[in-house]
Amino acid sequence: MTIAQRARSSASPSLPPNKSWHLEPTLREVLALWLLSGIVFVTCVAALRNYLDLVDNFGDRANYMAVASAIRHWNFHGLVVKQFWGLPYAMAALSFLTGVGEHTALLLICFASSLTSVALAHRLWGGWIAGYFTILNFEWLQRSYVGGSEPLFVALIFGSFLAIRRNHWLLAALLAAFATVTRPLGIFLLAGIGLTLLWRRDWRRLGGATTVGLLIGSLYMIPLARHFQDPLATVHSYEGAQASAGVPIFGIPFYAIIKGTILYPAPLTNLLLSFGWIFLVLVAIVAMLGTEQFRTYAREHVPEMVFAAPYLLSLYCYNYPHWARGCFPRFAIPVIPFVFLALERWLPKDRRLLWALSPVTAALAAGSALGIANVPGLIRQALRKHGG
Repeated sequence: MTIAQRARSSASPSLPPNKSWHLEPTLREVLALWLLSGIVFVTCVAALRNYLDLVDNFGDRANYMAVASAIRHWNFHGLVVKQFWGLPYAMAALSFLTGVGEHTALLLICFASSLTSVALAHRLWGGWIAGYFTILNFEWLQRSYVGGSEPLFVALIFGSFLAIRRNHWLLAALLAAFATVTRPLGIFLLAGIGLTLLWRRDWRRLGGATTVGLLIGSLYMIPLARHFQDPLATVHSYEGAQASAGVPIFGIPFYAIIKGTILYPAPLTNLLLSFGWIFLVLVAIVAMLGTEQFRTYAREHVPEMVFAAPYLLSLYCYNYPHWARGCFPRFAIPVIPFVFLALERWLPKDRRLLWALSPVTAALAAGSALGIANVPGLIRQALRKHGG
């Protein structure tokens, strides 16, 4: 029996109460954890600051909304090309179909994508991995409830995994292609699909998957070539950033992480958080290589491994010191289930821990989104406002 195929236990009336908490979380329970995290996160932010104002000013949300508006009106004059456009296209489509603004479209897509990702994680890897994936990563919580490309990317990648397991290869290629135009490392999954079909000599499906990938890629590049005279404008936007001009995207492992830590001082809490994930993922990689259980899983799910292996390597080879260390927890989001899969035998199997951690991590993630140093002042302002 493989990890992905292990049986789900169901509660038994004869099971002692203290043992029932060790049963694997059901899909309904994992979705409830997601909802609890969202309520706590949004409540904490709204109590201290205007929630939509945070959406506007957090990370690269303003760029996504600007691109979505340009796509919706098909007017790219003065637009600065940044990031990949998969999320803005989805936002523009939702805005066009429903009439909602870019703010609402962004939040709706991220909420729905995050919830879908959690449900797919449960289907792919079971309740324990889905539960910990849902609540542990602050960056995942922030991107799920404030907005970012990660929830959509993860939903598409996980959806492609499930389609592969069900032998729906064209659907898998379509989802992987959409993931690639959302975040470029989705190309690893397209490669995994192609290599697997090539190894099987399934020429018909290989031709179909290749056609789907090329079609989506071409449709994505045509507007860039027409309006910016560069079909790879979003790729080149990374190379042209001030902090990375003339520097290759990937380089020597750990070099940029160490250099960035030295050049860009950060609060102790930020260092602890980022290095905590850096070392956790590193330990998981050792477990992937050293445990027969994971090696068996890898042999049975080759496309997933063709995606995960170079993705994991890229985390440590990312060559821009400004982001390599600080953004590591965010960059790691799509492969976190593989981290927990490799470390599954050591994961605490007690649902009470999940329920206890969920509001705590959500509140801490909200504080991190607001800026931990800003939280005391915001609390004082809120108390004065409500008290006076």
